[in-house]
Amino acid sequence: MNKLPDNTQTSFNALLQQIQQTRQKALAQVNTALIDLYWQIGKTISDKVQTEAWGKLAIFSRCKTQEERAYYLAQASAAKLSKRDLERQIDSSQYERSMIGAKLSPLVRELHPNLNYTFKDSYVLEFLGLPEAHSESDLQKALTQHMKTFILELGGDFIFIGEQYRLQVGNQDFYIDLLFYHRGLAALVAFELKIGKFKPEHMGQLNFYLEALDRDVKKPHENPSIGVLLCRDKDDEVVEYALSRNLSPTLIAEYQLQLPDKKLLQAKLHELLAHELGTSDE
Repeated sequence: MNKLPDNTQTSFNALLQQIQQTRQKALAQVNTALIDLYWQIGKTISDKVQTEAWGKLAIFSRCKTQEERAYYLAQASAAKLSKRDLERQIDSSQYERSMIGAKLSPLVRELHPNLNYTFKDSYVLEFLGLPEAHSESDLQKALTQHMKTFILELGGDFIFIGEQYRLQVGNQDFYIDLLFYHRGLAALVAFELKIGKFKPEHMGQLNFYLEALDRDVKKPHENPSIGVLLCRDKDDEVVEYALSRNLSPTLIAEYQLQLPDKKLLQAKLHELLAHELGTSDE
């Protein structure tokens, strides 16, 4: 390729620099506008919601950003959280995990474009009090016994339908570990529990359950059923490969039995937001 004349090259470099400066300025303005917006939301919520004084004190003393404060103020009001439940939400970094969201299959995104923050990439189940060595039966039983707290961990609009939900296909019976209905999505949500690491073959079982739900259980006005594989551990690259061509609305999440490191989650969220805004160093 022929080299550009020096004056042209200089002009070209200057233009690139101007574009970059304009872009950075625009992003800074967007960030400032977002912060202002969250501040207004937080102030409005703070002024109007029926949150006890202790709740507002906990939120404003423990949360470092306007976005985080607005999130917990809205949560405290909508779910009418007790002091214990609110503190547990903050301790478990509910805000960061909700913002990071879950890795979704392409079909889920197509059917539910606004689904990003409905499901999480990881669920914290420290309230179950389970030992590190436990069975799927132990996990299911504990979740059922602590269903109120589990639904708070899942988020709003989840309604528990039942455990070991029976599906009859042909002459055989099959059982979904936990079945929910999500009011906002107008869809059944099937949870399959795995105490080990995610394996791609787990998808086949869940896809079968979703097909049976859509054919035999889903009502005509409801959206296609969604499946969640809740595993003890997962490899994100394996998950990405497994979901890339999957034709069912499914997602894979992991569960933790201890409270997460808040600083690590904040760093991950910051990295994710920077990447989405195109300001990462890559």
